[in-house]
Amino acid sequence: MRVALAAAVRTLPRAAGLAYEPKFDGHRLVIVRTAEEVVLQARSGRIVTSAFPDLAAAALQLPAATVLDGEVVVWHAGRTDFALVQRRAAATAARAAVLAQSLPASYAAFDVLELAGLDLRARPYERRRALLVDLLLPLGPPLQPVPMTTDPELAATWYETLPASGIEGLVVKRLDQAYPAGRRGWQKLRHTDVRDAAVVGYTGTARRPLALVLVLPVGDEAPLVSSPLTAALRAEVAAELASRAAPSATAASTAASTATAASTATVTAIGLGEVPFRPLDPPLTAEVRHTSTRHPPPEVLRLRSDL
Repeated sequence: MRVALAAAVRTLPRAAGLAYEPKFDGHRLVIVRTAEEVVLQARSGRIVTSAFPDLAAAALQLPAATVLDGEVVVWHAGRTDFALVQRRAAATAARAAVLAQSLPASYAAFDVLELAGLDLRARPYERRRALLVDLLLPLGPPLQPVPMTTDPELAATWYETLPASGIEGLVVKRLDQAYPAGRRGWQKLRHTDVRDAAVVGYTGTARRPLALVLVLPVGDEAPLVSSPLTAALRAEVAAELASRAAPSATAASTAASTATAASTATVTAIGLGEVPFRPLDPPLTAEVRHTSTRHPPPEVLRLRSDL
């Protein structure tokens, strides 16, 4: 199931026929209710049902042959907590059952793609939204439709006030729009200068990465070196690098040694000159805060999961 994507904008779109939704800070998740079971699919297509048994159980209430698109979030202290969503997503099946009790997940649904066997993706968003609300409101948490408004002034108020609840920004959709599967057919307005960047390499070692080499989505910019990683991010990047190792521990050790010796490059860093780094192929994705292409260096906020 290819999901719809959103293109970043810098100002709030204002026009007739637009709908505005809060952008929740979680992991993208497609719920597929078949005749026999529930399957949870990440944005990448990976099946992650075992990580969220609480959502899978709740989704059994949906009619057979129903597909929802949305975001899985974990609420903590009155706001969504992305780190806790990551913890849930990375849990083993045994651990997931425990975390489902202590860190219950919620599902912020923003579209219904199929309902009781009827493919709705060609229907206008306005119609899909009405069907989504009718479907989920009787069920209640943890499956809930995201809020929506067609009032740009209310949307602007959401944009200014909801970050305290962990809301990243707004997603804007046309009321007459079909579901743009696999395309950036929606628009997203994020707070500050936070954006996604491609991680094409790292400085330091695989066990102790010091900074990331980034390519920002702003034209043909050259790679940039991030500011030093926090201890938590160093551990997260190191874990991601370790997960790319060969299946055999011996083979992984040999491959890592070979890669360390052979796969190096350099990048120009402001104030540091030429800095050696180790390339990543395929790249990772990181969320960064950046105000200038030259100074200061981009700050890595977190790695972006493929969910």
